Order: sequence, then C-alpha cells, then structure tokens
Amino acid sequence: GPAVEPLARIGVQSFVMADTGSFELNNLNRQHAAFADIGRHKAKVAAERVRAINPYAEAETVLEGITEDNADKLVAGCSVVIDGVDVTERSGWQAKYALHRAAARARVPVLTGYDMAGTQYIRFYDYRRAGAEPFDGRISAHQVDHGVIWALLFRVIPTRFIPLEMLKNAREHLGEDGYSVPQLVYASLLFGALTARMTAEIVSGAPVKRHVAVNAHSATRPLPRRLAAELEKPLVLIGGLRKLATRNRAASDAARNGRGTPEAAS
Repeated sequence: GPAVEPLARIGVQSFVMADTGSFELNNLNRQHAAFADIGRHKAKVAAERVRAINPYAEAETVLEGITEDNADKLVAGCSVVIDGVDVTERSGWQAKYALHRAAARARVPVLTGYDMAGTQYIRFYDYRRAGAEPFDGRISAHQVDHGVIWALLFRVIPTRFIPLEMLKNAREHLGEDGYSVPQLVYASLLFGALTARMTAEIVSGAPVKRHVAVNAHSATRPLPRRLAAELEKPLVLIGGLRKLATRNRAASDAARNGRGTPEAAS
C-alpha cells in the first residue's frame, strides 16, 4: 500500500497489485485509505490511486492475492517485486514464501519490508543471481508450514535492526493468539519512501544495500535517550530469546507427541 503512490509519482507506469483483503477501520492508523474506503478491496483502491495520479498508467489488480498457483504468473514480466505481505499469520508466510520462490525462479529482485514500532527495515533480495534461494536460504518451505511463526521472523530480520520497543512488546505477547506487531504510520510511510528510491536504483542498474533500516524514534531522540535504549536492548533481547526457545521446545514436544500444531502448544 504505502509504496504505490510514491512509485506512481516517480514515474512507474505499470503495476500488478495483489491483495486478499478489504480495508477495515483498524487499517486507517497507517494505510493509504480513507473512512469511505472501509469495506472496499485494497488492490482496487490502490489501482484507483495510481490512475488518479497518472491516467496513462496500467494498474492490474489480483483480488485473490498471492497463491501457489498464481505466484509465477504474477512475477513474470516484473522488473521489481515490492513485498509487503503481512506475516502475523501462517497464511501470510505461505503467500510470502510462494512470492519469493517465484521471484527466485524468474530471477526478479525483491524488496521486502517489516514495520516494527517506529522502525522500517527493508531487505533487498537480489534474485537476479543464478542459483539464488528464497530468502537466501534462511527459511524453508517446511519451516513456513510447520515452524513457530515468531521464530521465522528472527530468521529473516537481523536482531541488530529490531528496535527496543519491538523486543519489549514481542517478549510480553509471544504466547498470545492473534497478537500482531505494533505498526505506526511514520514507519509505514518510510516503507513507501525507501522502496521508491531503491526501486529507482535497481531499474537503473545501480547497486543497492542489502539491509536498510530507519528508526524514526531513535532519529528524533536526544543522545542520552538513544544511548539508554541501546544499553537496555541486549538485556531485553536475551529475555525474549529465552522465552522464544521455551515456546519452540514446547511446540516440538507437542508435535512429537501428536498434540497438535505449534500454535496449539502455546
């Protein structure tokens, strides 16, 4: 969502936009929608925004979202894939993995972003390289289908980029069903701004950093508060990793004993 408008304004002429959902009231804190858009499909609203900015642009919408069956077709012909797939549920991880697998097959670069409190972290996967694996081999299809969801996040996001606020919040809520990562509008807007710039670099053939992280909170804090947060972060991280390890062991025990899925064990 946040990437659509800046990409249209820098001159991108052709979009393929895939989503499964419609706007809800709780989306309005950060997503590019108005109250009147509630109940409308996200991809259709985004396509209308593109055409309002540039009536000559092409904006194809895929209302069923990303699936195992359509991922290869979605990626075919694209110059860059912007991956903003939500990963708070397993179905999101499965769609995201299908997208990256298709991009790796087609050798199309992917920019994927994660909002974490006031931080926007963007990972550039250069699948133009021969033999590149989805997520550079950090996660597998089996882990996506059967692993603990929060463990997957720690595999794809280096801990040095996770802000203190996110670590604290995740540690407190790891075991809760339906927990979602706190997302704020300025982190979301950073996704649009940064991916637009990175897309321009990629299509022009310029090199792009693999990791880009901007912490709006840290950038606006005075030095003493920034230093205090950095000193506290390792302690919070250790506590969170211990809790995550406990959950992983419980999930593994449940799976071996036939008591259900990893989520059921939590």
